[in-house]
Amino acid sequence: MELILVLLPLALLFAGLAVALFIWAVRKGQFDDLETPAMRILFDDEPAPKKTEPAKNRPKDEEKGDR
Repeated sequence: MELILVLLPLALLFAGLAVALFIWAVRKGQFDDLETPAMRILFDDEPAPKKTEPAKNRPKDEEKGDR
């Protein structure tokens, strides 16, 4: 019987904490868009543009255009 007197307040405290965390998540917008993150993997990313080498790092022959 004494065990119920300990477990009941702990269970109510745990349930109240879960409700408070749920309300906090809703207010922060965690549940605003449930479909887009699941479909994001289906879309291809745009390829990154190729970077050119700066002129100061190129060999001297390429700068003069001797070849």
